[in-house]
Amino acid sequence: MKISIITVVYNNEKTIQEAMKSVLLQSYKNIEYVIIDGGSKDNTVNLIDEFKDQLGYFVSERDKGLYDAMNKGIKACSGDVIGILNSDDLYQDLDVLAAVMEQFNNDPDLDILYGDLVYVKSDDTNKVVRNWKSKSYCNNFFENANVPPHPSLFVRSKVYKEAGLFDLQYKLAADYELMLRMFKKHNFKSKYINRLIIKMRLGGATNQSFTNIVNQNKEILKAWKNNNLQAPVHLMPLRIFKRLTQFI
Repeated sequence: MKISIITVVYNNEKTIQEAMKSVLLQSYKNIEYVIIDGGSKDNTVNLIDEFKDQLGYFVSERDKGLYDAMNKGIKACSGDVIGILNSDDLYQDLDVLAAVMEQFNNDPDLDILYGDLVYVKSDDTNKVVRNWKSKSYCNNFFENANVPPHPSLFVRSKVYKEAGLFDLQYKLAADYELMLRMFKKHNFKSKYINRLIIKMRLGGATNQSFTNIVNQNKEILKAWKNNNLQAPVHLMPLRIFKRLTQFI
């Protein structure tokens, strides 16, 4: 089976090649690597061009933001399974995609797979500062303030066809809303693997300011309402508590 990996990037000359090598050097070889650049003004495009012969798809053009670019990437994919790697993130090791695809190959009915993620210092990816340990999906998973780490999520392409793409009305929580849709509304078969998948550098849009964290939480409540789901009153306090327990 073929896996498609999407990387969305804009003006990230510092780490884009490190992210690319994290994909291109994987032991699993049936990979379609899709890169969507938002019209970078720095040296990002030139750095990507150095690997253009190894890319399945690459475009550099203006977009409407992160989630719009991700939607473009999903539409460009031809793989059986799709994953998304941010341009400043890394796979934990070079066997991650082999481990992921082994699970999908062993279970033809499996729709979604996810694992664990660690936040690392931006200047030292071996220095872990926060550990996002997930768990198997179950009843009240989202109600108890659990959510799969989105960068560790891999889905069969049919899932996007049935559940839809990222909803662009959400600026900070479109990934949460999409997972809420996939898991709670469509009930796709999922599996959690007790394995570290992603090293994420600190500094993502949501974590850049207290205001963004507040706005993201507002969007999360909106996501429940827009999907005709009732968010429990303890959801936000429990989300804050669980976030604090992740710090090392």
